[in-house]
Amino acid sequence: METWIKQYRGVILFALIILTVIGAVLFQLRQPAPAPISLQTATPSPLPPATPTPRPLRVYISGAVQQPDVYALPADSIIKDAMLAAGGPTEDADLDRINLAAALADGQHVYVPHLGETELPASLPCDCSGSSGGDGKVNINIADVAALDTLPGIGPVTAQRIIEYREANGPFARIEDIMNVSGIGQSTFAKIQDRITVGR
Repeated sequence: METWIKQYRGVILFALIILTVIGAVLFQLRQPAPAPISLQTATPSPLPPATPTPRPLRVYISGAVQQPDVYALPADSIIKDAMLAAGGPTEDADLDRINLAAALADGQHVYVPHLGETELPASLPCDCSGSSGGDGKVNINIADVAALDTLPGIGPVTAQRIIEYREANGPFARIEDIMNVSGIGQSTFAKIQDRITVGR
């Protein structure tokens, strides 16, 4: 027996190796296949379209208000907003004769009647060239190039810059803000400060 084992020992070892390999292969075949890994790519959200900034309305309000003048107001303003911008109604204002909730239009003339006033002036378009009432000052919030060009030290190029600045940034809050416009410094402002207004 021992002689037989020694004689066939190599064959026996080879057979054991074959059986081990076959067993390992069968074990792997019986294992379930791993689930495939799916990569999810995030879909970028579309950007909302850019909304253009509406230009302010230029409205002239007169009659029974504290400060009749031309005012630059937001695009969705109503008559009440214009009246409040003008300092509010006077004591003798007849508010029942106007629609305070009516929407405003660019260049509109709003007249607030006085109590007992029988004949109202016709509604006229606003003279928005830049003159602000009887003082002769140029309203830098509504003036066009021609009106701005009448100011000392302000030529057509700088006048256009003023218009572009207010269209990009909104109405000037005070006359000193005009120095934010390129080309207008302290020396130029000193020449024009008594000749300009912001319509407030």
